[in-house]
Amino acid sequence: MDKLILPSEEAKKHRKLIHMLLNNNQSFITSNNKVETFYETTEFFDQMIHDIENAKDHIHFQFYIFRLDSLGQRIYDALLKKQKEGIDVKILYDDMGSRTLKLRNFKELRDNGGKVEAFFPSRLSLINPRMNNRNHRKNVVIDGKIAYTGGTNVGEEYIGLSKKFGYWRDTHIRVQGNAVKSLQLRFMLDWNSHATRDNLKHHPRYFPEIPVVGETTMQIAASGPDEEWEQIKYGYLKMINSAKKSIYIQSPYFIPDQSMKEAIKIALLSGVEVNIMIPPFPDHPFVYWGTYHNVGELAMIGANVYIYERGFLHQKVMIIDDEVVSIGSCNMDNRSYALNFEVNAFIFDEKEAIKNRLQFERDALHSRILSKEVYQSRSKWIKFKEAIANLIAPIL
Repeated sequence: MDKLILPSEEAKKHRKLIHMLLNNNQSFITSNNKVETFYETTEFFDQMIHDIENAKDHIHFQFYIFRLDSLGQRIYDALLKKQKEGIDVKILYDDMGSRTLKLRNFKELRDNGGKVEAFFPSRLSLINPRMNNRNHRKNVVIDGKIAYTGGTNVGEEYIGLSKKFGYWRDTHIRVQGNAVKSLQLRFMLDWNSHATRDNLKHHPRYFPEIPVVGETTMQIAASGPDEEWEQIKYGYLKMINSAKKSIYIQSPYFIPDQSMKEAIKIALLSGVEVNIMIPPFPDHPFVYWGTYHNVGELAMIGANVYIYERGFLHQKVMIIDDEVVSIGSCNMDNRSYALNFEVNAFIFDEKEAIKNRLQFERDALHSRILSKEVYQSRSKWIKFKEAIANLIAPIL
């Protein structure tokens, strides 16, 4: 660990977190990166489609949910056009998350040489013995030089066109630099190990030389049931335990296990400012009331809890001390820690951390406070729903 050369002050301060991710997950550290963060999903999709349209060699495209609605069709048309131009296109989607999709929906792209695979597809009608182990990652790599990862899926609701959810608040990042190699490797491992016999082999075209484009230091960490350790959960825990001043958490599902909850409580009782933001209503009722109970419990001992009211809040972001920020697909729940395949970027950069903390503060302007007094005055009906959610919390 002492031989590890860390360029930024934030990275040096958090050497042990970096070492843990490197040791447990081979998450190599890179420092020549440029990160662009998208808080508006329409801007994210516009930029991603622009990059797809300018691809020169290959496009590796992976989402948990990929709907062929107006947004999905727009993206598919761009991918199909590139495949017809001779660009190598590979699409990987989760069979449960994208359960309305069938391989036949991609017939034209496949007829033109494109490859499409479903992750852990069901072999029997209505029965999938691996339904609990879903690939929740969002990972797009273009020419081995540009990559995207974060919380957003592909569907009209993710650009605010759902009457149920309304405005959709999410966070996704565009990465240039050597961290792209980590996301490229992650896609290849998913493609080769879980999706298809048509293996992707290591080739220079997938890992081109990348010039210095920025100064951001980061690691890409992955977790899943095929790993020995719950790497992203450990990353979250280490961040919480390392925080000296402040912790900011935004997550649609906040059902931490006992170790995570105790870590946050210890931080609070140690004088660390803890800020947590959750959505205003459920997309999964039991998960929501379990979330409400957990944030209420923390509000009772001093956490600042915000209920976002502008629309649905879906990003998975944690920031500590204006020094480290984690952005990715991993929610704060047992399913994300142990059952799903997830990927997060851990970014060691003051500017990036402050940028995301300021966005939290802007989101707080559209939120109401769940204070100790408000939580104590909740109705018996809410208490009942919380109790039911707590009974099944381990499987949520």
